[in-house]
Amino acid sequence: MLLLDGQPLEAIVLDIEGTTTDIAFVKNTLFPYAEARLEAFMAEFAAAEGQAVLAQVRNEVGNPNLSQDGCIAQLLAWAQADQKVTPLKAVQGMIWEEGYRDKAYYSHVYEDAAAYIQEWHRRGVPLYIYSSGSIAAQKLLFAHTIVGDLTPCLGGYFDTTTGPKVEATSYDKIAASLGIAAERLLFLSDHLGELAAAQQAGWQVVAVQRPGTANFGSECRVVSDFSELPLTFD
Repeated sequence: MLLLDGQPLEAIVLDIEGTTTDIAFVKNTLFPYAEARLEAFMAEFAAAEGQAVLAQVRNEVGNPNLSQDGCIAQLLAWAQADQKVTPLKAVQGMIWEEGYRDKAYYSHVYEDAAAYIQEWHRRGVPLYIYSSGSIAAQKLLFAHTIVGDLTPCLGGYFDTTTGPKVEATSYDKIAASLGIAAERLLFLSDHLGELAAAQQAGWQVVAVQRPGTANFGSECRVVSDFSELPLTFD
């Protein structure tokens, strides 16, 4: 059994940006790649998935009559403002899929994160991802990392369709979905608001402070990489 300071755990849920993956990869590689291709991609993309994105944009802004050009302009505005809205995340994921397929880039994963994800999986620890990026984008990221495909190590994915990461009810939903008591779930993130929400929902939490991320001070338990986590096996 996995223990955190003697407290039994049944699963670990991981954030991505700033936790498993350098924020710079997302902000300096993925976001610009999608933004540069978004307008042309949506103008040419008439498949069902594209129409679903347009419907989501219209619903998000409360205007069912918004034109396709208006939807594209709204998506670009959200992208430039780094808004974590579901339709933007969906179309970004579609564009990133093309980039991964064309080998335009490989996903960054911290060396310690990759090693521990593989080790925890080997030892039977269920691992899940909860990120603001779409589930499709999460799967792509872990399937095309600089150390290879890590998706076999991951048992499932959650995104903003579950709810905002800074609301305790989102963590309630994840716990219910997994069928695991909140106190037996560990959430690792670099975002204080997310950690506070998970803790409010009864989860165990540890902050991960990577280079370039916020300073947590003494507000919660903090590690600089996964090797510092106070985890043991009984």
